[in-house]
Amino acid sequence: MSDPRDPWPEEASYGSRHDGETTSGEGYGQGAIAYRRPSSVAPQNYADRPSSPYGPRRAHARRPRKRHRLLRGAFVLAAAVVAGAVGTYGWADTKLNRDVDLDAYGDRPPHGKGTNYLIVGSDSRDGLSRGDLKNLHAGGGGGRRTDSMIVLHTGAHGASMVSLPRDSWVTVPGHTNPATGKTARPAGDKLNAAFSYGGPQLLARTIEYNTGLRIDHYAEIGFAGFVNIVDAVGGVRMCLDRDIKDKKSGADLKKGCHTLNGKQSLAFVRQRHQEAEGDLGRTKNQQKFLSALAHQAAEPGTVLDPVEIYPTVSAGLDTLIVDKRTSLRDLAKLFRAVRSVSGGKGKQLNVPVSGIGVPTSKGSVITWDEKQSRRLFAELRHDRPLTMPAKRPSK
Repeated sequence: MSDPRDPWPEEASYGSRHDGETTSGEGYGQGAIAYRRPSSVAPQNYADRPSSPYGPRRAHARRPRKRHRLLRGAFVLAAAVVAGAVGTYGWADTKLNRDVDLDAYGDRPPHGKGTNYLIVGSDSRDGLSRGDLKNLHAGGGGGRRTDSMIVLHTGAHGASMVSLPRDSWVTVPGHTNPATGKTARPAGDKLNAAFSYGGPQLLARTIEYNTGLRIDHYAEIGFAGFVNIVDAVGGVRMCLDRDIKDKKSGADLKKGCHTLNGKQSLAFVRQRHQEAEGDLGRTKNQQKFLSALAHQAAEPGTVLDPVEIYPTVSAGLDTLIVDKRTSLRDLAKLFRAVRSVSGGKGKQLNVPVSGIGVPTSKGSVITWDEKQSRRLFAELRHDRPLTMPAKRPSK
């Protein structure tokens, strides 16, 4: 007779189940002792319960554990991606070249509504060897000058990209030339001359002086960084409506759609001699390309894979110059804004002009339409919807 204090009666002796089969006691850990379940306390309906101690585990009982393993694996993978991205983010933020002091010249416009970024493409040859200069058709010229200038405005009505032609006739404010130490009075000159006279600080101040916009952030990239970024994202897809061949920039592109590498991309954004509108035509190409680059760089394989993030980010840091207050987060906002424009959620336009090739003592220049440009900058300053006609982003 069994001891009533024994929780397992003789009928439940170890080694066999109530139906004569043996089970290893799954659910109690590896190496659990086999036992016989008491038939007297095992209702038939309990046998169908996969986790019940009164019945055998069935095949489908193992599925939840398999799903849990898959979920754990997915979680570990996601954690690895986030850790890699965070690590890359921290590393990149410390590498930013914050050399530009936007307050250097003082007397700035008041803060408007929204945020204004000044995006500059310079012809800096830093990081290029003699072989690179020859290969990229970048051997001519010296120093550091601007090839493109775009004011990107973000606010309540989305993002707008306004190109400022480098040959724009503007007033360069009074300043002291950092190279010579000489003081210059305010004078008319080409916009890119401001960059030559006083670098990014004087360029930003000149744009503020002539537009009334306060520049909140500055981002500049040179030839080497541009080429490296394009190559790091695997090239940029561009569709051309005609053949382009330009000896000075090295552009030699056929009509149709192509994935341009870094060298081809640099030649494309620099060429202007094949453009009917000259510098204005070049600014349109630059906007089109920048939008396509932002779209390509945001592809899932690039933004989610730390292995891809690192070369993409590091490729541009060598020649990326920003202002003292710009963080990697600010650059991310800039990037998202440019991408939104490329997706059709923003506007691209040139500053309104009244004359092209106007002769001056400084050479041929582009003059802005005074009335229309004033209205455009007032709308940006007050973050109002733009009433100027905009060029829709090219697909």
